[in-house]
Amino acid sequence: MKLAIPGNRTLNLAVFAFSMAAIGIVLYMQYVMFLPPCGLCITQRIFIILCGLACLACAIHNPGPRGQHVYIGVASAMSLFGGYFAGRQIWLQHLPEDQVPACGPGLGYLLQNFPLIDSLNFLIRGDGNCAEVQFRLLGLLTIPEMAMTAFVLLFATCTFMLFRDQWTPPPSTG
Repeated sequence: MKLAIPGNRTLNLAVFAFSMAAIGIVLYMQYVMFLPPCGLCITQRIFIILCGLACLACAIHNPGPRGQHVYIGVASAMSLFGGYFAGRQIWLQHLPEDQVPACGPGLGYLLQNFPLIDSLNFLIRGDGNCAEVQFRLLGLLTIPEMAMTAFVLLFATCTFMLFRDQWTPPPSTG
């Protein structure tokens, strides 16, 4: 019995669904569990949404191989960028307490009182708020570690879709 691997369109829809499920989970954590997101958390959310939207656009458009490579390449890049920011937050959470950067003002305050580029710089850099561990899944994984796991899965799926033609053996003739 041979296992059938879904086509790229189905995998793109699966990546989109996974991304939206992840966003649903973080919104639950924010609004039901009352865990406010820090700047790096918001940045990670943006990249998971962008990854999912790139895959949704690919599934809807259903372009030829070259177009699929463009869409999936964008989705891969978004998962890499998101993984970078998750890694930065994990790094901040593992710093010794005396090396954690000072906490900054809230995002709303920044957007109202500073130029957009300064606010974006704050989001990218993170601060002491980002170093606080607010939740651990089963006492093990922090929120950014869960996000990193999601970004790794998204990147692996996108990489598979990008290179599946090179990995798929040619059909047998006989």
